[in-house]
Amino acid sequence: MVLIAMNEKLITHLLKKCWSRESSSLYTQDNPAKGQCSVTALVIQDCYGGQLLKTRVGESWHFYNYINRMRYDLTAEQFGLPIEYLDLAATREEAFDDTNVVQYNYLLNAFQQRLTKQTQRRK
Repeated sequence: MVLIAMNEKLITHLLKKCWSRESSSLYTQDNPAKGQCSVTALVIQDCYGGQLLKTRVGESWHFYNYINRMRYDLTAEQFGLPIEYLDLAATREEAFDDTNVVQYNYLLNAFQQRLTKQTQRRK
């Protein structure tokens, strides 16, 4: 379901309005992107296609997207440090191991609603 072209700045802006404790138990107001990587990567893949990628950050896997030959890491700001990207292929199952269906459904619905409103404003 692509409603508007992939625009990283706009998509990040919309995601920041959607992220909450409903989409990640690690969410804080000071660091809204914290813990949002897997659920966000899954939702963005649903909306824009492409591949899921992963890299190690500390002891954990960090998930992000690869769309039209471009890397999109919409949650990189959660770390506050540069990330050394390995761009390893990831599966949806791996990303879902880091989230749950309730968080995923919440973010997917919230993001699609904001995306739809944004699209209607542009008409």
